[in-house]
Amino acid sequence: MTAQLIKGAEVAAQIREELQKEVAELKAKHNVVPGLVTVLVGADPASQVYVGAKEKTSKELGIYSERYDLPEKTNQAELLELIDKLNKDPKINGILVQLPLPKHLNEGEVLYAIDPKKDVDGFHPVNVGKLMIGKPDYMPCTPAGIQQLLIHSGTQIEGAEVVIVGRSNIVGKPIANILLQKAPGANATVTICHTRTRDMAFHTRRADILIVAAGKPKYITADMVKEGVVVIDVGVNEIGRTAEGKRILAGDVDFETVKEKAKAITPVPGGVGPMTITMLMMNTVRAAKVAAGLA
Repeated sequence: MTAQLIKGAEVAAQIREELQKEVAELKAKHNVVPGLVTVLVGADPASQVYVGAKEKTSKELGIYSERYDLPEKTNQAELLELIDKLNKDPKINGILVQLPLPKHLNEGEVLYAIDPKKDVDGFHPVNVGKLMIGKPDYMPCTPAGIQQLLIHSGTQIEGAEVVIVGRSNIVGKPIANILLQKAPGANATVTICHTRTRDMAFHTRRADILIVAAGKPKYITADMVKEGVVVIDVGVNEIGRTAEGKRILAGDVDFETVKEKAKAITPVPGGVGPMTITMLMMNTVRAAKVAAGLA
């Protein structure tokens, strides 16, 4: 058996097409233009690429976009002052501060300063709490993208044994909360594994759906999964360079061996990655509708 590829780029394209229509309708019928601002502190190359991609996608969908590129030496007070200004700006529905921040800045204080109604990343404690009780305004983008990949691939989630490898606040914990809710596209039985789990393979071999966000290249091998499992690989690890200098990437799953046992699997790259920005755009459109009293 060779696994079906769950291609995030294709699912993301479908969702973006729907969002583009929704944005056009908001403009035409209600004179509402969703607005997203990205804030980048410093010149981290990877962060610059991510912010550029978000800006490009915003424009493609008809979302109003602003970008602030702040110098590395920006202090806490200056950054908080900018966030306060953006919180009060009616043109802006979503505020995204690109992480990681330079080490001299307090990341938690910065994220908590964002108005929860404009927290389209879903990281503010108010939004985390709403997700926990099953009444989210905005779901964190990568976990929300994982759920959409499962739904669009026709994976049976309700009643499934879901095993998550990784307990981060960005992926592991929120996707667990999303999939165990009493809701469509959820109702699963969820186990979270982590670095202190005693027998990882015992748990991963039980999984109908295995979600891996461990940060270790090719960590999950074929002997750790059962036949017919659906695998979502969140990891993106650079394992080398080609002679031309191009990055060689690998996921947290040993793709070549696991795909022979899996029913379906996400590739790396091209799996979860394209979904994250798409979910950010979905949250921004929702924020605009909420602000206009349309949601």
